[in-house]
Amino acid sequence: MIDIDKLIIGFDNALRTLLSSPQTLRPVPGDNLPETELMTDAEKSKSAAMMRVNHTGEICAQALYQGQAFTARNKEVQAVLAQAAYEETEHLAWTEQRITELNGRKSLLNPLWYSGSFAIGLVVGMVGDKWNLGFLAETENQVEIHLTEHLDQLSHHDKKSRAIVTQMQTDEASHAAMAESHGGVKLPMPIQLAMKLGSRVMTRTAYWI
Repeated sequence: MIDIDKLIIGFDNALRTLLSSPQTLRPVPGDNLPETELMTDAEKSKSAAMMRVNHTGEICAQALYQGQAFTARNKEVQAVLAQAAYEETEHLAWTEQRITELNGRKSLLNPLWYSGSFAIGLVVGMVGDKWNLGFLAETENQVEIHLTEHLDQLSHHDKKSRAIVTQMQTDEASHAAMAESHGGVKLPMPIQLAMKLGSRVMTRTAYWI
């Protein structure tokens, strides 16, 4: 039977994620650092594009975890997903603020990324809780690698962006460990590769659009 309350909450979450300005209780990493004048226009443009990619990644994470929680059977699993989603909301706020500071813009395709990720989350949640948590862990592991690559590419003058990405990396590793400690299983290699391919399409597209 369809849970009408869940549908309403899910629709509300989608609107909040895509249309409202996210809030954060934690201080924005690097917010106390001065904006450097050493960055070139090209470096600023690159930083803005990379933060746009990270912002879109957080849009996808929100949708994915909301979809997984929608079909998760176990209350404890739902709680793990909710905690991860909450911290991803903070990441969403941090990256959005940094995009604004760099005079950048958010991806025009965010509604598309949200819809696709939510659909994937629904399917994963129906497969079973251990696979649900395993998918969460693998997602976070791949994001952590992606953020490491961003730290290698961001200008060393852009300390504000680097502080945000560094804290996000720490949080993602924590989410992966939390999912594994609650029984998440390692996903088969073909699924891992498919996830990497999908992530690559999103990141390369969001960099420009």
